[in-house]
Amino acid sequence: MVNLQSDERLDYLLAEDLRIIQSPSVFSFSLDAVLLARFAYMPFRGGKIVDLCTGNGVIPLFLSARTKGEIIGIELQERLADMAQRSIALNGLEKQITIENGNVIGIAKKIGYELYDAVTCNPPYFPANEASARNKSEYYTIARHEVELTLDQAVKSASELLKQGGKAAFVHRPGRLLDIITSMRQYRLEPKRIRFVYPKEGKEANTLLIEAIKDGKPDLKILPPLYVYRENEEYTEEVRQLLYGAE
Repeated sequence: MVNLQSDERLDYLLAEDLRIIQSPSVFSFSLDAVLLARFAYMPFRGGKIVDLCTGNGVIPLFLSARTKGEIIGIELQERLADMAQRSIALNGLEKQITIENGNVIGIAKKIGYELYDAVTCNPPYFPANEASARNKSEYYTIARHEVELTLDQAVKSASELLKQGGKAAFVHRPGRLLDIITSMRQYRLEPKRIRFVYPKEGKEANTLLIEAIKDGKPDLKILPPLYVYRENEEYTEEVRQLLYGAE
């Protein structure tokens, strides 16, 4: 029996054969979460992973299909953390995934410094004073705007959690690339892989995927572009496989 609130629905993560609780008025995941979960390095056989700004737990759910490691999701908003916990229970993943309802800022003090092999983060994209994209929902405002967490604070927390040689993967807007690299290097994270995501060929990139290694040596690789749509507005084959799995 699935316990859903009146504004919630049950959706499917088809490629992983998992279910997730969502709410259009509170939080629903976007393609960015799918891209990050596929892009990030994951230790397959074990290890310890943290997902910052976990929302309704979608990235830990995606990652559970790629690793046997222990996954902790960190979410500030109590309602979203509750949705994540119920989704994890729904899929029988309580032994692998834990949700912490708390602040990303200073989270290492609570769950441990330099203990983790990988950290993922889909942080708020918009500065707190950027009103043009603000949503009427407080839940979406906190998830999308830097009112409770700045990019710099998210990068610092990722670094504090990671072991030396651990990897941090972020998804963000291309316009923040220099900010991300500056913050990463300030906190001992050396960018190693970048991939730009484009709505379709001929358009400007609108999403950035970046991964860094703690105390790594400089050697940045720019990966091939990822296109989301074909000219006919259908998903490209790569994106179809990310969303639906191999046919």
